[in-house]
This record gives sequence, C-alpha cells and structure tokens, in this order.
Amino acid sequence: MTLSSPKGSSAISSFPRSLSVIAVAVGGLAMFLMVASLLLVSHPIGSTVRGYFYGVDSLSEVDLAVSPYNDSGVAHSVDKSVDGVSEVPSSKPFSEVYTGSNDSSASVENKELEYPVNPVPPVSSGLPLGEEGNSSSKNDKLIENTEITKPVSSDAPDGSAYSASGTTPLSTLLGKRAAANTSVEIGCDLYRGSWFYDSLGPLYTNNTCPVLTQMQNCQGNGRPDKEYENWRWKPSQCDLPRFDAKKFLELMRGKTLAFIGDSVARNQMESMLCILWQVEVPKNRGNRRMQRWYFKSTSVMIVRMWSSWLVHQSNEAIDFAPEGVVKLNLDAPDKDIMEFLPKFDVVVLSSGHWFAKQSVYVLDNKIVGGQLWWPDKSRKMKVNNVEAFGISVETILSAIVTHPNFTGVTILRSYSPDHYEGGAWNTGGSCTGKVRPLAAGELVENGFTNIMLEKQVTGFYRAIKKASNKSKLRLMDITEAFGYRHDGHPGPYRSPDPNKITKRGPDGKPPPQDCLHWCMPGPVDTWNELVLEIIRRELDGD
Repeated sequence: MTLSSPKGSSAISSFPRSLSVIAVAVGGLAMFLMVASLLLVSHPIGSTVRGYFYGVDSLSEVDLAVSPYNDSGVAHSVDKSVDGVSEVPSSKPFSEVYTGSNDSSASVENKELEYPVNPVPPVSSGLPLGEEGNSSSKNDKLIENTEITKPVSSDAPDGSAYSASGTTPLSTLLGKRAAANTSVEIGCDLYRGSWFYDSLGPLYTNNTCPVLTQMQNCQGNGRPDKEYENWRWKPSQCDLPRFDAKKFLELMRGKTLAFIGDSVARNQMESMLCILWQVEVPKNRGNRRMQRWYFKSTSVMIVRMWSSWLVHQSNEAIDFAPEGVVKLNLDAPDKDIMEFLPKFDVVVLSSGHWFAKQSVYVLDNKIVGGQLWWPDKSRKMKVNNVEAFGISVETILSAIVTHPNFTGVTILRSYSPDHYEGGAWNTGGSCTGKVRPLAAGELVENGFTNIMLEKQVTGFYRAIKKASNKSKLRLMDITEAFGYRHDGHPGPYRSPDPNKITKRGPDGKPPPQDCLHWCMPGPVDTWNELVLEIIRRELDGD
C-alpha cells in the first residue's frame, strides 16, 4: 500500500481544477469587498457611530423641532420667528442637555431690543478674592411658579450615595428634556447619577502636585476634614472610569488640549496637570500669552488661555462709556482664541461668573447694556448680564464651529454652581462646615444658576445650527450633579495664614471664604474624568 497515487490517476488530474475554483472564489470575494467599500463610502455608517455621542458635527445631524416653551428672556431681535430646539435625537445621549428655549434668531440686528417680561435683576456685586464672584444672589423670585420636584432617593442599597437624578426645576425652565437613550450598549447619560464614597481616594495629593494654586490647596491651608476628596461620580446606567493618565496621554499622542476661560478653567487645568504629573513630569513651555505644559513621551501639550468673557473686550471709550470701563463686544469672539484655535485638537471652555463684574455691553458697535454700570437712567437698558452671557456663548461657539481651519473637538463645560448660603459672597454667604455632599432632597435650587444654564444651553444649540466646518461640539453638563457638592469648595481655607478666621464669630457672621472654586484634590477632578471619557469616545470611535 502506498500513500501516493499512481501517475495519471484521477486524484492528481483533478487537483489543478480545484485550485482554479479556489482562485475564482477568492477573486469574487475581493470584488464583493470592493463594491461593499464603495457603498459604505457613499452611505457611511459614521452617522450611526456618531449617534453614540449626544453631540452634533454639523447642522444636518440635528433634528430641529419647534418647542412649545416660551422664553421670557429678552428677544435678540424684533423678529419673533420660532427657531427653538425642543428635542435632540434620542440616539445621542452622550451630551444630553436641557432644551426648549423658544428664542428668536441669535444674530442681533439694528433693531429695537426688548426687555424680558420678567427681567432678571443684575448681580450688584463684584467678584470674591478680586477675581471671581458669586453670580447667584439666592433670589428665588427669579424663577416664579416653578414646580420643584425633589430628586429621587439614592440608588445605592446602603444609602451612601447622594443622588443627583430625578426631575428638577431645570426641566420646567427649559421645556421638554431630550429623551435619553440609556442603553449601556451604545453609551449612557454621563450626567445623571449619584455620588458614592470611594475608599481608594484621589489620584494625587496636595503634596504631589507643584502647580496647585494655593487658594485651592485646601489641605495645605489647614482644612481639617478630608472626606470630600473621596466622593466619586457614578452615572445611573454605566460606569465612569477613574482617570487613567497613561491612557489619556496615549489617546492624545501628538495633540494639544486647551483650557480656555476664567479662573474656574484654571482650576480644571491644574487638576488635569496634577493627575498627569503622577506619571510624567511635563516641561514648562509657556509664555506671557498662555501657559503650555509639554509631555515629551507622547508629545502632548496642555494649554491654558485666559479669556474671562470669551468675547472681545477693550477699554477704549465708546459713545457715552468712558475709557477705562471694560467694553464687551458681545458679537465678536476673543481674537486670541481665534488666532490659536487651529493649533488645538481639544478645547474646553469655561465662562459665566465674570458677568457679575462691571462691564459695558456692546452690539453692532452700540451700547445696549451694562453690569454695575449704567450712568444714564433715562436711557433704556436693552441687555442685562444674564442675556449678555447667553449671547457671548453663542458668539464664541459660532465662531469656533465656522472657523475654516479648525477640525477639533470643543467641550463646553456647563455653568459651575457656587454654594454661598445665607447671602452672596460679600453679604454673609457661606459654605463653612460643609463636609459631605448634599443628600437627595436637600438640594436648594438656585434660580440664578438655573437661568444662567438656560442661556448657556440656548447659545450652544443656536451655534450648532450655524456649524459649517468639520469640528465637533459637545456639552459637558455638570451643573446639576455639582449642585450637590457644597462640601467641595475651599470655604474659609483659602490661604495658609495660620491666623485666618475659619469659624463664625460670636455674632454669627461667617469668615471670608471661597464657595465658588474647588478644592484640589476634590470634585473638580471628576470634570477631567468626563473629559477623558469624551475624548475616548471621540478618538476610539466607541
């Protein structure tokens, strides 16, 4: 018996024919793949993938609908045409936001502007610490006849989590919320959930981060409690991973992340640096125009640009506003931002609290309002500080999504709540003694924060409708969740002075304190966990 077939056998003669059949099959498969590829190019699945993100890359991806909600704020023009957004496609839960403001077109024309039906009183104080101020006056009359439904109870079986879920007055303020698709398979709403105690603690300490601003160094300034460092955010339908510094640097390889805005932007940027510092010490390549930190291993650059209002400002005299008073051109973006924007791959924007400072509002080169400045009471003020904030958000975002040379991702961090209780920052407001997050049902609604968020979100969606470039715009909606973190501010522990007053006096008067910025380590680190998750979803295509 032999293992080989005799010469000329049928087994040998059929072998070439079998090879030919295989070759034909492979060729046919290759043709099929080429045709399928062409079809995918013509009808890409990218729009489906983008559905995993609750953001919009272009106007064509927004399902605009007329909202029944009537905005009582000032109209931006006499044109009363309805162009509000009442819903965002439910397949995009990624940056779900409150919607429904039925404002008219955002572009301010040379027409008479109107007062709000129920005008919001402008904040009549400056900013604490000579920098940022309490833009909330605890004026509950700002939002009247608003149904308040307390958040649902904690999802945690042991009751240790503090819930920030459920219906709040914001949903009434802003009309019908976009329906959230919370399927874990396609991502979930990162911004509805609860706080839970994590015994692992923070990723760094105040002693392991050399760039931490002293005012946010709560432990270094003598704060006696540390529990506020351990509370982490848990979305209801999924997990928010702890920040992985190595993964962040790898995802951002060769790219630049820019934090642009006020001192709260600085707060977040320093948090990011403190976390990354634990795996690599960056090189300082900053200059007088901006801070720049370079991570050599992956060529990642972290940038911080100061822009307190995000729009163009000047001190020149205009009409009846003299030289020296800050003038805000609400319809013109900050020129420095526009100059450097093409060099950035990810931009995180922060603004809002500086609209409590003295300034003059200019539209179309005409004075239309002011904050802590309006010398001629016989003139009608057309834009207050709340409306000015909304216009400024639309202006900067519109400029970004129409910039011909910007293709990156812009993350608008929603309005950061402060926690001055019992008054404003300079009228006895305090967060002294707050050591744990608020429990479900304890949240005290802040009417000013709510309406500032409303104006911010309105500007966000108006900008989306103007998008013309290939960049992406995302809303990082932290306002409601951080309303529960009154424990996360420096309070009276804002300096290392051993003689500073940290307790209320015999008359009950609280000491000077900061209830606006965030301790580091502390809740602000969560913002960067969210930023990493946004970047991961964008760059990993998850």
